[in-house]
Formats: sequence, structure tokens, C-alpha cells
Amino acid sequence: MQKQLEACPCCGGPLVVSGLACERCGIAVTGRFSQCEFCRLTREQATFLRLFVQRRGNLSEMEKALGISYPTVRNKLEEVIRALQQPEPLPEPGARDVILQRVAAGEITTGEALDLLGQLSEEKQ
Repeated sequence: MQKQLEACPCCGGPLVVSGLACERCGIAVTGRFSQCEFCRLTREQATFLRLFVQRRGNLSEMEKALGISYPTVRNKLEEVIRALQQPEPLPEPGARDVILQRVAAGEITTGEALDLLGQLSEEKQ
């Protein structure tokens, strides 16, 4: 399976998921959406984590499988832990984005969202 891009191919900046689509009915929702924390791991970190789980967290087995020293295994594990603890780099969403996120999360209906978006348009006029 192809992993998502980890950074902007042009400038190297963080990427934000901005659209989701249903394969069954074709509806599309746009906005700013959070990625899963594991999606933010580099390919190397994800491979390390996969091996770690397959070896049931046994660092000695990881040492043998990877052919690296025990301290290096520990350092790589700490690197994965730090990557998973980092907050997602999302820009501050505007009111429109918050409304769309609430629809995507099922917190409000599309009708309620349309009403709220209409109110935002009226406030700007």
C-alpha cells in the first residue's frame, strides 16, 4: 500500500488532509482533517514499529532482527515514541472549517451546517 506524502513535495512543509470522499455515493467533504498519529511516522519508523509489534516488544529480538546494538534499538524506539507524541501541525481553522469538521464528525447535520454557513455569510456583508 502506498503511504501518504509526509511533506509538501515543493517546499517540505507539513501537509493537511483537506478532503474526504465516499467511494459508495460519491459525496465529498472538504475542510481540515486530522491524520492518524501513525500516518505521521516516516517509512523507517513505521517499519521499525511493525517489527517491534511482530516481536511482541522484545528489544533483544529486535536487536537480532535488525543487526544493531541494544542501545540503538532503544534510541529508535524513543524516536518513534517522540514522533507519536508530537501534536499534529494543523493551522488554526477558521469558523467555516470548524463547521465543516463538525459535519464530518457527525456532530451537526448538513442542514444545520448550511444554516451556520449562511449566518457567517450574512455577518461578512
